Amino acid sequence: METGIAIWGELITILVMAVALGFDAFSLGLGIGMKGIRVREIIKIGAVVAIFHILMPLAGLYMGRYLGALLGNVATLAAGGLLLLLGGHMIYSSLRGDAVQSIDYRSSWAIVLFSLSVSIDSFSVGVSLGMFPINLWLTILSFGLCGGIMSILGLMLGSQVSHRLSEYGEAFGGVILFTFGVLFIL
Repeated sequence: METGIAIWGELITILVMAVALGFDAFSLGLGIGMKGIRVREIIKIGAVVAIFHILMPLAGLYMGRYLGALLGNVATLAAGGLLLLLGGHMIYSSLRGDAVQSIDYRSSWAIVLFSLSVSIDSFSVGVSLGMFPINLWLTILSFGLCGGIMSILGLMLGSQVSHRLSEYGEAFGGVILFTFGVLFIL
């Protein structure tokens, strides 16, 4: 009976952690989606986020405690700085109109940077989980699935909201990204 309880406890813990880590992807997906996005890009971004949500905790699990403690704060600050730049640029380009080239969220670099920024926490969690006996495949697949699904949901919701906000959608999305950048740094 205790073994069954332990298994359920581990499963619930992993799922709660996966959903918590996926909220970054959801929130930032909401901001990107407000620029207006097609279904094909939503699926592409969601898949890349899912892959990063698998690779980052897996890398964290194997990196160990020392490296995670050494790079944890630096990585979070870098992700926050990146979000500040992306959000600030979106706000600036929406206010300036056609005079400024907006960041193309569909480019490979933008998708990788977005995916990396929402997966940094997964690396740190992976380092922490590496100190405990866990079901590796269940953990990383749960993280990947939740991260991918939640980013898709955020992108879809942001896309729907952007239709209602018209020209203010990109500025509002930039505010969301900028806010999360500030939260990452603080």
